[in-house]
Amino acid sequence: MGEYARGRAREKVARLAGRGLDLVTFWHAATEALAPAVPFYLTPCFYTLDPASLLVTSHYHQGLPAIPHAWLAHEYYGEDVNKLADVARSPRGVATLHEATGGDVGRSARYHTAMEPFGADQEALVGLRTRSGEVWGVLALYRARGQPQFDADELALLRELSTPLAEGARRALLIGEATDPEHQEAPGLIVLRDDWGVESLTPGVERWLEELPDGEWQTRGRLPPSVLAVAGRALRSAEHPDVPGEVAFARVLARHGRWMVLHGATLLAGGTRRVAVIIEPAHPARIAPLLMAAYGLTERERDVTRLVLQGEATTDIASRLAVSTQTVQQHLKSVFEKTGVRSRRELVGKVFFAHYEPRVRDNEGRALAGRPLRGGPYA
Repeated sequence: MGEYARGRAREKVARLAGRGLDLVTFWHAATEALAPAVPFYLTPCFYTLDPASLLVTSHYHQGLPAIPHAWLAHEYYGEDVNKLADVARSPRGVATLHEATGGDVGRSARYHTAMEPFGADQEALVGLRTRSGEVWGVLALYRARGQPQFDADELALLRELSTPLAEGARRALLIGEATDPEHQEAPGLIVLRDDWGVESLTPGVERWLEELPDGEWQTRGRLPPSVLAVAGRALRSAEHPDVPGEVAFARVLARHGRWMVLHGATLLAGGTRRVAVIIEPAHPARIAPLLMAAYGLTERERDVTRLVLQGEATTDIASRLAVSTQTVQQHLKSVFEKTGVRSRRELVGKVFFAHYEPRVRDNEGRALAGRPLRGGPYA
């Protein structure tokens, strides 16, 4: 793999991340950008994860419209190396099955059930993390028997590409939810022309505009300065199509005391330049209230459960929550009783199959129907 191919892959993926593409289109375009720099067997597997729990919310693999239930059961109940969440949260953020098994890939149960039957002999996983460190997905690449191992340069490039891939996926999910809202707190979307005129608004976005400071949209049709600032940063990237797109972002304290998050993405179609600004409340992760409602967990039990889902050890949970390890164990005992499980693994599996597998299946249907994909658990 030459430096020219690596550089072109960086530029293309960075541009794609700022374009506001729907998720399936983004994955297709990213596949084409990646192929010359990191050759792979068949097609990549793209997963989105809920950053609050690191549980899978969607799976996209050309030629495999539905991920087998057995694969998901193995991921959340089985013993193996290179689990998606483990790689995604690891300091390095990238791993190969060859490394994890000391060169003996046959030690992995997943190799025998999900790779070998399809002719794959090697696997590289990379966690997709934004600049702020949130994990939004995992990319899996495969190679057939007899093909070269993934080398250090290729793995380094995958680490570099993980951030724009994460940001592109995050924006795709946001735009999809704004255009096809699922709940009252769904993001809102404003599309501006390059002359700053408003081309379109999604239903309900006026509510978020009213919460932002210094805006007078309903009375005078004036957008808040924060919206214009994010739009300007994103629109500048469209002036130089050969330069990687700028991913615009802002966190703004709203009039009623809560934080709002703004994302900007350029929309290039038919030679015209437009920009989408997505506005969403910086609300807690959706898994938190779901756990409290479904299982009657207390706030602290919910916090412990969320960290268990992410794969944190007892000592790490104690440090994060500033409590003793004994207190964590007491909370875990209560959580196990309330959820009807006997171990951490059973807890993770129960939460996934009750609240996340339905989301995965819903997204599979959405992908086939050309509808926006969703993030987060299925309410």
